[in-house]
Amino acid sequence: MTTKERYAGILKWFAENVPAPESELHYRDPYQLLVAVILSAQCTDRRVNITTPALFERFPTPRAMSEVEADEIYPYIKSISYPNNKARNLAAMARRLVEEHDGVVPAERDELMRLPGVGRKTANVIGAVLFDRPVMAVDTHVFRVARRIGLAPESARTPLAVELRLTANIAPELIPRAHHWLILHGRYVCTARKPHCPECGIAPWCAAIQLKIEN
Repeated sequence: MTTKERYAGILKWFAENVPAPESELHYRDPYQLLVAVILSAQCTDRRVNITTPALFERFPTPRAMSEVEADEIYPYIKSISYPNNKARNLAAMARRLVEEHDGVVPAERDELMRLPGVGRKTANVIGAVLFDRPVMAVDTHVFRVARRIGLAPESARTPLAVELRLTANIAPELIPRAHHWLILHGRYVCTARKPHCPECGIAPWCAAIQLKIEN
């Protein structure tokens, strides 16, 4: 099976069976999504969704968050991983968002990455989810799944290498959805320790399953 055939089969299956994938983070506006994605680093979406209602009630806008220091944010996110660091990032992010963007979340990746707490992955999530940009956020799920099923080679050893391989082989208009397809597939089917291969719809195109058959 060629790489082109593998991409075509997998993407076709997802498009037919998961036509409208969405982020599992709860948010009502761009500011809330940005905060939620920053909090989600090395933390589950479920935990973030439990935490953010009280946080957003206290800080409903970027300006409200920009007016406080990290120690006022910390109590609302203390159950999140790395709460001290994330509280500092949120306070600094909100100030810069207000000072440089009038509280409006920017669409460009470079501008997003200038915000404290926003790396390439977070910027790509915002670009894909809010602005339908052809950018691929590579988290642990996407990284694992792409290499396991053969969309990226084992030699792609960094998130950036996997991101570049995926964006080079997926049509731009599909990339925002493909981002969700791979994340959700990694969470619920192609899990890290015990992938549910018998239940996997893309098994016919999976490189790992093909390798098992051949061996």
